[in-house]
Amino acid sequence: MDKAFLYDLLGSHGVSGSEEVIEKKIYDHMQGKADVVTVDELGCVTACLNPDSSFKVMMAGHADEIGLMITRVTGEGFLQVTNIGGLYYHCYPGHQVAVRTKKGIIYGAVVNNRSIEKNNSLSSSDLLIDIGAKDKEDALNYVSLGDTITIDSGVRELLNNKISARAMDDRTGVFIVMEAVRRAKEKGAKVGVYGVATTGEETTGNGAYFTGSRIRPNIAIAVDVTYATDYAGTDSAETGDVSVGGGPVICNNPSIHKKVNEALYEAAKRAGIKVQTEACNGRTGTDGDTIHRTGMGVPFALVSIPLRYMHSPDEVGSLDDIEGCIEVLAEFLAAMDESFNLLPF
Repeated sequence: MDKAFLYDLLGSHGVSGSEEVIEKKIYDHMQGKADVVTVDELGCVTACLNPDSSFKVMMAGHADEIGLMITRVTGEGFLQVTNIGGLYYHCYPGHQVAVRTKKGIIYGAVVNNRSIEKNNSLSSSDLLIDIGAKDKEDALNYVSLGDTITIDSGVRELLNNKISARAMDDRTGVFIVMEAVRRAKEKGAKVGVYGVATTGEETTGNGAYFTGSRIRPNIAIAVDVTYATDYAGTDSAETGDVSVGGGPVICNNPSIHKKVNEALYEAAKRAGIKVQTEACNGRTGTDGDTIHRTGMGVPFALVSIPLRYMHSPDEVGSLDDIEGCIEVLAEFLAAMDESFNLLPF
């Protein structure tokens, strides 16, 4: 596992709609590891094997993350913000943040006081960012409306091969997709393999739509994170027991194609990787939902990494689960051929 690449992704700034920096890193990293590497108008990077194959398997992990966007600067030079994606607003007061500007990253602190701490209905409009500016004019010398903000947190290795970081949702998925492309090439995959780092999953789903519509895959696999249920305050009744370190998670859902799931389970068995199963109804809440509805329809499956504290700055996952997911997908891709029958009967 290329931990340096994974940790670089986890430490990068890429709020939904502003993913250019991280997508460029992915584009550069995949040179020579795939047959063709491309980028589209939204910034989605696709690493492809066997581009002339008529049978195409698309894997998608989203490069964007949740965060804040500057909407206004007060007369005193504080930044007012709105949310980009679904946030836990109480995670922000009292924390340091990084602001991505046209001139580079600058740093700030989120205002905290007793009134904020007691506000049970906190929203993004209640948050103020202190960048040390003298006043509004001074602040606007450095920031612009629309600049994005993330909590300034790093990657930390925990016990038992677990890690904690911001944006494991879904930088781990992007890492898995790109590593699976590289390993599938080593294993001699024959079908067209398209590993995509999509944009906009947390907000619009536009990256998945652009890439799914243009690739027109026979099969798609969304690679994302899912809620672990192995810590206090969670309820496993809805989806089943999912634990960090218990292996990658295959989703059973009305939208999921059963034959693709069966092939994933078989790949896991061949690779000797323990997997978990989650059951959920309705939409999966991933890029798979969008790709599924592109073109004339795309059969898809969802493979996830168990994650604790999703959409928080201290998300916790397992390097073992990440490694296992890479191996399952690489084995799946290496075994796939054009004769795979997607009809149910």
